Amino acid sequence: MVTPMKVVTWNVNSIRARHDRVLAFLDRESPDVLCLQETKVADDVFPHEAIAAAGYHAVVHGQATYNGVAIVSRTEASDVVTGLGAPDGEHALDGQARLIAATVEGVRVVNAYVPNGGEIGSDKWTFKLAWMAAMERYLRSACDTGSDLVFVGDFNCAPRDLDVANPDRWRETVLCADKVRELMRAWEATGLTDVVRSLHPDTSMYSWWDYRRLAFPKGDGLRIDHILASASSAERCTAARIDRDERKGKGASDHAPVIAQFA
Repeated sequence: MVTPMKVVTWNVNSIRARHDRVLAFLDRESPDVLCLQETKVADDVFPHEAIAAAGYHAVVHGQATYNGVAIVSRTEASDVVTGLGAPDGEHALDGQARLIAATVEGVRVVNAYVPNGGEIGSDKWTFKLAWMAAMERYLRSACDTGSDLVFVGDFNCAPRDLDVANPDRWRETVLCADKVRELMRAWEATGLTDVVRSLHPDTSMYSWWDYRRLAFPKGDGLRIDHILASASSAERCTAARIDRDERKGKGASDHAPVIAQFA
């Protein structure tokens, strides 16, 4: 990275519902890059004008009601690509708006909303595993992890028990199962570093709390939103945190923003 860059990932669980919060966040935090997941709107409904009025550009890959990803950046993004580019026989993996990549200030930014997986053994679980395996192939073939790259998003995976407030209860679920953790480790094996865990190796930190069962006030959270960085980027990461306060109050998403600062 030639210039300092603040990168944020945030599952907003509907850009319509979180419209004002996103604009307030941009004003308060002034990120260089804000990656959004679960925008849940078609491209022509995304609030481009409001984002532009805030001094930002946006490239989006959306669909009505479900999924949807966007890269919001202070400088205009280039080389925008959507989807995994799955080969013949795997076209269904790109049937949902879950992946967008673009270059911002010389940094390749890859933003993903990984399938949740429903329940282990279900069709959604099978889809999740196939999608994550295809994501590893994407990282190996379409991304140069030897240059400046950040891979961010809602990965729907808590990679270690340290990332789960109640690991025994979540262990055999789609967010913590061994197979999902194994697939995420394969992503890191392409040459990527989990910058939050790198800077906070022994700290319990969470980015998602279920709306149900008073999970947030009880502290019953999981860290499933992540920022992975290539070696050249990770060595410049000076700070990483989760904005837990953004989960508070009326109209909050069930996810909190994850923020990394690169020198």
